[in-house]
Amino acid sequence: MFRNQYDTDCITWSPAGRIHQIEYAMEAVKQGSAAIGLRSNAFALVATLKRSSSELSSYQKKIFKIDDNMGIGIAGLVADARVIAKYMRTECINHRYVYDAPMQVGRLVVQVADKSQIGTQQVGRRPYGVGLLVVGSDGTGPHLFETQPSGQYFEYKAMAIGARSQAGRTYLEKHFEEFPELGLDDLIKHALLALRETLSTGQELTAANVAVGYCGLQGGFTILEDETIAPYVDAVKGTPGGPPMEEAAPEEAPPAEAPAEGAMDTE
Repeated sequence: MFRNQYDTDCITWSPAGRIHQIEYAMEAVKQGSAAIGLRSNAFALVATLKRSSSELSSYQKKIFKIDDNMGIGIAGLVADARVIAKYMRTECINHRYVYDAPMQVGRLVVQVADKSQIGTQQVGRRPYGVGLLVVGSDGTGPHLFETQPSGQYFEYKAMAIGARSQAGRTYLEKHFEEFPELGLDDLIKHALLALRETLSTGQELTAANVAVGYCGLQGGFTILEDETIAPYVDAVKGTPGGPPMEEAAPEEAPPAEAPAEGAMDTE
């Protein structure tokens, strides 16, 4: 993408019918580390790949708890995600105060999408450079939604966003028919295997760079990271289907020994 005369704000259309700043925000999501979401009949969960700016720094938090029955995984600008997470928490608190009940997942997703869309049509504002995978459970069961910087939102059985997410989506498309009847442990395993497909060359899953958040039918959004996710990561490491490993060079056959003097047959 290159700078042009039609990308100075988010309300100027190009002759091709495009709004470039929205496309730039979508590109920011594609540059973020991957996030995987999937759901079964009893659980909805999100798994994220965390990044650190250097070996001396900690890993950035990519999963945020919104309410007892809901959480989000993000890809893109973490600062923008914190602003949206604060807005979502405030809406959930207000809903509980007025109705004495948790907010429906779909209703909150629509409000987030409306808030994102406002940034695409007002001068002096910009789109949020972050994509969300919203997982939660309410009276209608577990849900998985994706929201985009453009203001669009979709509900999925399984989804991957972020860098190299196409490889993760390919894995999910092959296995999503198994998900509805799976238990929590198997669902986490599939999420980590899909996340493993998005890794770059030389990178591997560890307990430090992976986090999983899940919610069941009874609520209680829980985040697994560090020591609590380590057993699942160890179990996945021995599972085939990950990035191809470099083949070891074949061992050279030992040189043949020279025959001893006088050992050769004579005619």
